[in-house]
This record gives sequence, structure tokens and C-alpha cells, in this order.
Amino acid sequence: MSKYTTQFKLSAITAFLERGRGFRRIAAQFKMDPTLLRRWVESYRLHGEASFNTIKKRYDALFKFSVLQCMWRDSLSLRRTAALFNLGNSSQVGRWQQQYYSGGIEALEPGKKGLSVAMPKPSKPRKTTTPLTDVELAHKRLLDEVQYLRMENAYLKKLRVRRGGDEARENSEEKARIVTELKQDFPLSHLLKLLDLARSTYYYQLKAMGVADRFISIKASIQSLQEDHFGCLGYRRMTLELRKDRPLINGKTVRRLMAELGLKCTVRPKKYRAYKGPMGEVSPNTLDRQFEAEQPNQKWVTDVTEFKVAGKKLYLSPVLDLYNGEIVAYQTAVRPQYALVGDMLEKALGQLPEGAKPMLHSDQGWHYRHSKYRERLEKAGLEQSMSRRANCYDNATMESFFGTLKSEFYYRESFESVEHLQAGLDKYIHYYNHTRIKVKLGGLSPVEYRARSAAA
Repeated sequence: MSKYTTQFKLSAITAFLERGRGFRRIAAQFKMDPTLLRRWVESYRLHGEASFNTIKKRYDALFKFSVLQCMWRDSLSLRRTAALFNLGNSSQVGRWQQQYYSGGIEALEPGKKGLSVAMPKPSKPRKTTTPLTDVELAHKRLLDEVQYLRMENAYLKKLRVRRGGDEARENSEEKARIVTELKQDFPLSHLLKLLDLARSTYYYQLKAMGVADRFISIKASIQSLQEDHFGCLGYRRMTLELRKDRPLINGKTVRRLMAELGLKCTVRPKKYRAYKGPMGEVSPNTLDRQFEAEQPNQKWVTDVTEFKVAGKKLYLSPVLDLYNGEIVAYQTAVRPQYALVGDMLEKALGQLPEGAKPMLHSDQGWHYRHSKYRERLEKAGLEQSMSRRANCYDNATMESFFGTLKSEFYYRESFESVEHLQAGLDKYIHYYNHTRIKVKLGGLSPVEYRARSAAA
């Protein structure tokens, strides 16, 4: 890989920060990988020009373990962790994590390689070589005989029910059906031996009968969960839900089963609408797309969205906490007057614990430039931040919530009146806060995540 000079790195970072364009466009202009540019920018924001002085060092095990602990505790990505500690390369953090999983903190000592590419399959435990005593052998033979008799008795019962008392010899298809019914209680190899049925014949009969579905119970759980979550679970969040009862379920298996069942999360339409309203007194973009918060009530975002129902309109104004994505407060109205945002702000301020003064970010809508709104924020001691003109990405988290709300609720339902829609919004927002899990929160809902963090 070619080496980049400090001047080249600084030029690329400055071009991105000053022009406000995407990583891909700036990277294409400088003919480089956009992922590499993203890493440079993130390190530069945290460490300034010191981020260019990344020299390969030999870190001790304690430092490596502290890096991993920080990454796990704050749910950081490898790239974000490397930028935070000015390591220069995120793959280095990945190697440390693999080494720790393979051999604990001792594997992090300098000079110990641990795992370099992939974790090997764990070796099978060796069988004990200690010979069994005569009493133990007799006990084992007795248990084996009891299990064989139970298995034989269960088989004869199944055969008697199917044959109605006729003792005529059964065929391979019938044997395969009985084995399928009994293999939940007895080892498959023992059943095949009892019925004198070859393993290849058994699987051939299953394929011919079309009954070989060992995932039938998982499919039933998937369908039930999809109904409970209004059909809004994708395979990732479905996997997290299933792992509450089945810790070893694989995400790829869940994706395949959902495809077989014809279940998928609604894909929201992507829309971009530029702001073209009049300009007035605005606040600086203090948030600057830093959508992570270290604690509750540190950073809030807000916006207004519109719904149409029965020839009328309904407006929703929520406040979202960037710490866990929870909707702190919201207000609805049939007209977009200032009271819509003013009442929402009073509700949100009423939820604040004593001493908390979060930053409140919004777009440049007239509600947020209104003198009453600005005066109320100043009186409460809250810092105001605004997106740049015609740039919805500066408030991307709020826009993402609106997209989720509409794709999972609004676009999937039919509403007879504004009142019907209001009741549905109340129900969905309660579901969003208390029940709807998020992958970035480790499979917890926003309220569960906040409660667990408070208890830690």
C-alpha cells in the first residue's frame, strides 16, 4: 500500500471539513479509499495534527486490555476505538480482541501472537482413560438396557397406533416417519439400529416425504415475534430476540428461514427534501454530526414531521435523546403553529432531572428561530444548535426516527380519522421506547438500556 505524506493527509481532511461533502466524493477527488479518509478525519477531530504522528509501538498487555474494555463498555466500533486512542489502524484493535478471546489477557503480552486470522475450532475433549470399575460397568449396562427398552416400547406403541393392531411388517417410509417422531427423545443412531434402517435410506425417505424440517419450532417463533412487532423486525433484530431463548441461533439461519416464510422488514422509501425557507437569526451547528452521547440528557435532537389522513394533516414534534434513542417527549397538533413546538419543549424540560442541561439540536425551521423558543432555552440554560441550511444530514438521527416511524407504522396502517392516527402514534412511541430492541444497544430497548446503565 502506498504511503501518504502528512501534507497529503492534511489536504484531504481540510477539503472534507471545509466543503462539507461526503467521504466518497472527497476520496474520489484525492484518488484514495473513502474508508481511509474516514479514519483520518475521525482521528484528526480527536487529536488534531498529533494524529499524523502514529508510530508503531510495542504496547503492554495492560494498555491493550484497557483499550478493549473501553470499546466493549461504550459499544464502539474498531475504527472509532483506534481513532480514540490514536492507534492509526483499526485492524490492530481487531487482532488484540482475537488474541484476548483465544488466550485471555496473557495472550496480549508482546511477542505472543495468539490468533492471527480466525479462531480454530475447539478440540474435542479427550475421553477419560481411567478404567471403570465392575460396579460402574454394571450400572452403565443397566442404564443402556433401560434406555433400549424404553425406546423399543415407544417404537411399538407408535407402530401399533399406525397399524391399528396389525403386526404386518412396515416399510422404509413408515420407519422413517416413526424415527422422525422419536428422535427428539432418543439418539438417532440408536433408533436406526433398532429399526434396522440405514442412515442414507432414512434421509432419502425424509426428502421424498418432504417432512425434513428441523427448524419448524424456530419458524413458529419467528412468525409469532413478527406479529408481536407489527412485521417490523429484520433478520438482525429477529436474531437478537430469538437469542433470548436460543443463545446459539445463527443470524444467517434466521435470514434464510425468514426468506422461506416470506417475512421481511418493510423497506422505507428514501427521500431528500432541501430546505428553501426564509433565513433569519440562527445558531451555530454545535452538534456537528457528533450523534453519540456518553450519558442521558446530554444531547437532544428535535424536528417536526407531517402526516396526512382523511383529507387532513397531523403534525408531530418529538425530542429524542442521542444517548439511547429514546423519545423523551412529543406533541401532536393539526396545525403547525408555535404551540406545537412550545408545548413539546415544556414537556421535555419537565422530564429533566435537576442539574441536567442538554444541548438541543434542530434544523433552521421558523419554530426554532422564534424568539419565545430561544428565550425559553436560554432561561432553562440549554445550548441551542442548528443544522446548516439545506442539510438534512446534520440532523440524521431525527430523520432516521421519522423514517422508522413511518415505515413501521404509518405506511402499514389505514386510518379513519386524525384521532385514530393520534391514538396509534401514542401506542407506537410507547412500543418504540419500551419494547422495540436495537442492535446498537445490544438487543435492548431504549428504556431497558437506560435502566441498565443507571444500575451499573
